[in-house]
Amino acid sequence: MQNTDGHVSSRVAAVQPGSPPASGSPTLAIEGLRKSYGSTVALAGVDLRVEAGTVLGLLGPNGAGKTSLVSIVSGLRRPDAGRVEVCGIDVVRTPQATRRLIGLAPQDTGVYLPLRVRDNLRFFAGLTGMSRAQVAARIDEVAGALGLTTLLDRRASQLSGGERRRLHTAIALLHDPLLVLLDEPTTGADVQTRAQILEFVRGIADRGAAVVYSTHYLQEIESLRAEVAFIDRGRIVAQGNAADLVRQHGSSALELTFADTVPAGARVDGAVVDGPTVRILTDDPAARAASLLPGLGADAKSLQSIEIVRPSLESVYLTVTGRRYDTEAIEVGA
Repeated sequence: MQNTDGHVSSRVAAVQPGSPPASGSPTLAIEGLRKSYGSTVALAGVDLRVEAGTVLGLLGPNGAGKTSLVSIVSGLRRPDAGRVEVCGIDVVRTPQATRRLIGLAPQDTGVYLPLRVRDNLRFFAGLTGMSRAQVAARIDEVAGALGLTTLLDRRASQLSGGERRRLHTAIALLHDPLLVLLDEPTTGADVQTRAQILEFVRGIADRGAAVVYSTHYLQEIESLRAEVAFIDRGRIVAQGNAADLVRQHGSSALELTFADTVPAGARVDGAVVDGPTVRILTDDPAARAASLLPGLGADAKSLQSIEIVRPSLESVYLTVTGRRYDTEAIEVGA
């Protein structure tokens, strides 16, 4: 914690973009973070640590608190309680001190449509205090990595949605930040754009940046070989290596959905009923279905679907929350 502006300035000068934080110090440290909007709790005491060279997949359905968390870490919003430090510098007390250390690509795409792609990159790079020579070299590097080189002289208004998404991401990474915050970076992106963003994110982590990758696309986290933090209703409900979480919490299940209510014949021991759906944990879902269905009798006519759930990140979420991974909820405080 910093007591004077002088102490903050000296620490910022010692930790510049492109250089990792001091050994043993995480790039991002969050303790007891809380945020409410009126009576709605968005964050209910979040603790997180993200080390240099790590991609942390912040996973949760819309409404879980991901956007609120990213906004506070980037200094755009203030928490009600808790501590956030980037490279040991308190973001809440001195948000401007960490500005050059953080690269943020929020969910909503923000580019200047009348400007060419190159001019967008020059403008935003200039805001970080980079020299003209640094800007030119970095534009070439980032544009090449994200497939923008042939688009540099095109106006942003002429870009496709996927191309604008790549430009939006490039702007956040121009100054080679130590901490990169990507909030739903592939929302609405085409397959090519998604692949380029994922490859670039993995690359910047391999070079030493810490990346918080907020998404509800579980398959992207598997592609990134990321650490995982599941956030649900403002709380971290599971955290760790993806493979370890699947081994620890992932389970097979048989899931039956009926037209109205779950009949008595499907309410077996260990079943979890959620409206018209019943979920039954089992090591052999196919065999369980074969033994259960004949016992439904006439109630089998109301059966709408049968699903076998295999161990995965989605099944981890199901196990720790008791609910399916719903991506359709509305983000609180977004």
